[in-house]
Amino acid sequence: MDVNTICSSKCLNFLEIYAVDLLLYITIDFCSPRSDGTGTSRQGQVLAIGATNRPHELDDAARRRFVKRLYIPLPERPDREILLRTLLTKNSHNLTDRDFTKLSTDAKGFSGADLKALCTDAALGPIRQLGVRALEVNALDVPPISYRHFRHALKGMRPSVAKSDLDIYIEWNMTYGSKSVSAEDYAMSEEESDCSSGD
Repeated sequence: MDVNTICSSKCLNFLEIYAVDLLLYITIDFCSPRSDGTGTSRQGQVLAIGATNRPHELDDAARRRFVKRLYIPLPERPDREILLRTLLTKNSHNLTDRDFTKLSTDAKGFSGADLKALCTDAALGPIRQLGVRALEVNALDVPPISYRHFRHALKGMRPSVAKSDLDIYIEWNMTYGSKSVSAEDYAMSEEESDCSSGD
């Protein structure tokens, strides 16, 4: 679910937003592990996961209820290569390992959605190449997607996420994001607790 569509601080109709927010908060609170007043702890059975590309528009109450707030950055070059390979698994192509590496470098700043759009555009390359003959050709006779088709698709595409947007996300993450703990930090804190309990 895109969280900011129901938890936005920019309200057009206050009563509608209030009703949806209230329902969401009651649902999250009901599903959260907590004491129910009987001395027993009721374990929640629902995990609510939300995603948004406008975290700065979340209202305070929604932000508090989503305890873990993780910033997922744009994919790095190796990740883009994996995504491109995955997106093309069911397509006929003649891309080499070198082509995938070059494409993943050329697509710097592309999001997962941008890469999907790039693959879709490149997949239309063989059809465009056939022109009017595409209506008469058997599907098995359509040429495979090539590096050239991707180069042509890249000429018409730009990343959809601006640098200014990334700066907003990073600033929001520094202010409200969950702090990450490495495995080494976790192991070190366990050792410290063992040492203090032994004193």
